[in-house]
Amino acid sequence: MRDYDSTGIRNVALVGHAASGKTTLVDALAFAAGTSRRHGTIRDGTTLTDTSPESTDRGYSTALGCAFAEWQDVKINFIDTPGVPDFMGDAIAGLAAADGAVVCVSAAHGVETGTETMFAEAVARRDPVLVVVTMLDKEHADFDATYAQLRERLGATIVPVEVPVGTGPSCRGVMNLFTRRAYLYQQGGKAGEYLETDIPDDARATFERYRAEMIEAIAATDDALLERYLDGVELGRDEVIEGLEAAMKAAALHPVFAVSAERLIGVRALLTELVQLMPSARECEELHAWQGSEGDATVVLHADDDAPFAALVFKTQAEPHVGTISYLRVLSGTMSAGAEVHNATRDVTERLTNLAAPLGRERVEVLRVRAGDICTVAKLRNTHTNDTLSTRAHPIRLPAISLPEPVVHFAVRAVGRNEEDRLQAGLHALHDEDPTLEVHLDPDTHETILSGLGERHVEVALARLRRKVGVGAALAAPRIAYREALFASASARGRHKKQSGGRGQFGDCVVTIAPVARGEGYSFVDRIVGGAIPSRYIPAVDAGIREAASRGVLAGAPVVDFRAELTDGSFHSVDSSELAFKLAGILAFKAAAALCRPALLEPIDELELEVPTAQLGDVMGDLSSRRGHILGTDGGRARMTIVRALVPRAELHLYAAHLRGLTHGDCRYRARPAGYEVAPADVSARVVDAAHAEAHQH
Repeated sequence: MRDYDSTGIRNVALVGHAASGKTTLVDALAFAAGTSRRHGTIRDGTTLTDTSPESTDRGYSTALGCAFAEWQDVKINFIDTPGVPDFMGDAIAGLAAADGAVVCVSAAHGVETGTETMFAEAVARRDPVLVVVTMLDKEHADFDATYAQLRERLGATIVPVEVPVGTGPSCRGVMNLFTRRAYLYQQGGKAGEYLETDIPDDARATFERYRAEMIEAIAATDDALLERYLDGVELGRDEVIEGLEAAMKAAALHPVFAVSAERLIGVRALLTELVQLMPSARECEELHAWQGSEGDATVVLHADDDAPFAALVFKTQAEPHVGTISYLRVLSGTMSAGAEVHNATRDVTERLTNLAAPLGRERVEVLRVRAGDICTVAKLRNTHTNDTLSTRAHPIRLPAISLPEPVVHFAVRAVGRNEEDRLQAGLHALHDEDPTLEVHLDPDTHETILSGLGERHVEVALARLRRKVGVGAALAAPRIAYREALFASASARGRHKKQSGGRGQFGDCVVTIAPVARGEGYSFVDRIVGGAIPSRYIPAVDAGIREAASRGVLAGAPVVDFRAELTDGSFHSVDSSELAFKLAGILAFKAAAALCRPALLEPIDELELEVPTAQLGDVMGDLSSRRGHILGTDGGRARMTIVRALVPRAELHLYAAHLRGLTHGDCRYRARPAGYEVAPADVSARVVDAAHAEAHQH
């Protein structure tokens, strides 16, 4: 591989709905360019960028993959991203590392939810975005219908540039609306070779219709072009291409291309268009970063080899027998194999080993990486996704990639005996690879909670855990952290007396329990007068009340927000002890709390949903069936409505997956703790009965 500076580098992320042909297209682009020696397929599990068993076994990408193609003296770095929503974190990271996006849409399935979602994400970054209609050779493929859907659902900024000659199994090539030439696929060609011809007669009407639409759309973005177009002047090829390039940079137009990646139709032409239309790393907008590990002063970065070194780690993965592989986008300066760099995020020094250009499973070793390029580094000890590498002389922290938050939560435990420590270490290693997987210990239920972006996300994570660490794990719905509250005041005596030969045990106290305002917590008041209980035993009564309250009086849930007053008691000069008074405090609390009208409190979450307005009724009805309280609705994106609601947490396990089903995947979901409310009588009875049954089992 030759050495490329930033003017000869293109960084492109391929995004779109699941099964829209992204991985197959990357494989075909690298193969047609000669960078990859084999043309793989999804069904055989041999594509270039699906490298893990978790991806090849399932037939869809579960993590981003990187490859490159050398074409027309340019290196094109491809970031192949997952389309399944459960792995959205890697799709967002891929966009963050790229300078432009290719949105893939299947000609057989048309515009889908993931098409719209990822198009919106790419456009929001204000990077150039183009659309590729894939799978033109499949049964039921329909380019015209797909293009009409693109215009309808993505907007009038969609403009055709290449259209197919034929569609479905009869597809035999593409027509370029700029060059007025057809590129017909050659049967038996080894790498997408084509025959350049005039526009076929049977396709001329289609060609003229789409060309007229393209010229009009491009002319409308430039006053000078528009004036000449309206005067009837035929616009030249070069000025139309320049107009499209300018419109793409301004996010005013998004060109559409057509390919069949499996048969390599249109693939070589697409390589040429990526070189011509996508910006070089040098041309991309300046990036603002922070100076120093803790500083808030900003510095502007450019893809300049002579500037101080700065790179962002946008992905990490662990590989058996290799260790951790870090994927870096170099924003400025250069990096050399063996050099020491400074991790400004964690204030540690790292040495760069095994510097390479990623090519799917393979990595092409290099001695130097220039500004604007993408590379991998092996065995960084203390560096993780979203960290910035720079120099100690010029420490820089780049803005972190904003990743989606987890929406599903499971309690996880090791299947094998004595494997809990290995499970914990493995789970935290998974988080280091994928920050959208979160692991924490619930302090209320003492369960380890594994959270992710969906059920498949968590399932794949555990498959990786078994493969890499050799630990099996079982999942369950997390226990709900109920609370108990008191709604009346009462007093009771607690007397612990035991005599069994020798020194006995004696503790006696009178305690008044009273509720306080929600959120005030627990307080203990000593009202003993006259030495009825020696002062050295009073903390033991407090400890006993705390311990009893932690075990509750209804369902074993902690009692919260109450005041305990120690008003009276007695002691024995020989038999009294701290333990005896602690046990007396426990007895007094149990007796008094039972008289204080205890009630079960359940945690409530506040949901914010963005759902299609067409499905709003179904979503609202489903929330009501989950005992939800609708707070209100607001306008969202086009065709969308934002719903805010309060819903008991016990009703929300796997709700994110259910919501995706209700909305055909077209939704956004966020949940936040919103406090506790008294549980309805039927819910309380079920929880109390379940707690008693569990207690009897143990």
